[in-house]
Amino acid sequence: MAKLILLTLVGLGLAFFRDHRSSYQRRFNVFREVEPVDLPNCHLIKGIEAGSEDLEILPNGLAFISSGLKYPGIKSFEPDKPGKILLMDLNEKDPEVVELEMTGSKLDLSLFNPHGISTFTDEGNAVYLLVVNHPNYKTTVELFKFQEEEKSLLHLKTITHTLLSSVNDIVAVGPEHFYATNDHYFTDPYVRSWELYLGLAWSYVVYYSPDEVKVVAAGFDLANGINISPDGKYVYIAEFLAHKIHVYEKHANWTLTPLKSLEFNTLVDNISVDPVTGDLWVGCHPNGKKLFFYDEENPPPSEVLRIQDILTEEPKVTQVYAENGTVLQGSTVAAVYKGKMLVGTVFHKALYCEL
Repeated sequence: MAKLILLTLVGLGLAFFRDHRSSYQRRFNVFREVEPVDLPNCHLIKGIEAGSEDLEILPNGLAFISSGLKYPGIKSFEPDKPGKILLMDLNEKDPEVVELEMTGSKLDLSLFNPHGISTFTDEGNAVYLLVVNHPNYKTTVELFKFQEEEKSLLHLKTITHTLLSSVNDIVAVGPEHFYATNDHYFTDPYVRSWELYLGLAWSYVVYYSPDEVKVVAAGFDLANGINISPDGKYVYIAEFLAHKIHVYEKHANWTLTPLKSLEFNTLVDNISVDPVTGDLWVGCHPNGKKLFFYDEENPPPSEVLRIQDILTEEPKVTQVYAENGTVLQGSTVAAVYKGKMLVGTVFHKALYCEL
């Protein structure tokens, strides 16, 4: 009897290991190799050497870029340097990046570790920048006001909350109002391992305002990028390890109702929305294993998808760019402005293209 029980337990253990390994391989897309899709008019952006994890382009062509993210377990080319926010004017013939000075606060810039970013422009055309920050691998959201003439950011406020314990990305719906994906990645190494390797779908999305903070969507296998439609009616959420983008309807009380999901053969990261067409531009990781287990001889590839007519029954998905890592490693985000495209990465460089 004891031998039978032992054999049963061993069998169950082997079955679990086999199923888990299969799940891990599927979720991280470990066997996918990239077929290159080249764009002829692209070059790497001078001055970005340690990541451009998120970026946002204003309607006037000014682009904010978060750089220097230190992500637990992920490669960093500048592990001892603080992160920074860069600015790029896409109206220039040969645009270059400049680092924005941060003023007016007690923010410890030596610990600045920027992740997802989002902007909000008020009725007076004042531009606010919200930045997910991970000082000492904790999570805060930093609120800045953009000073265009001075090329600087005036720090206004540090936002913390128990429901914002490990924020990945953010989309502003007001100067101090936003939706954020909370992925548990920065909370604890053991928790991180459970989420990554056991596939615990416990990421969630939070609505934050000074008056109310609440979970508005849950059950994601590492919720990542988030953005909103130009008319403000729909919220888009990237489910990183499930290879999905979800469409939610936004209501007047800030709650969200699921409408549809799209599935891809890639790990979807940040989502940018073209304010003119409403198209989604998504930075993706074709092979997640190469991202999390860095090998300079076999670096993580990059991929950019464009999704048109996402609310229709048959959205059009186009692979705009794909590369095996020899040029650009670990793409996270892509955004467009008047026929120009920027592509950012977790820890590597950034790409400027004329489409």
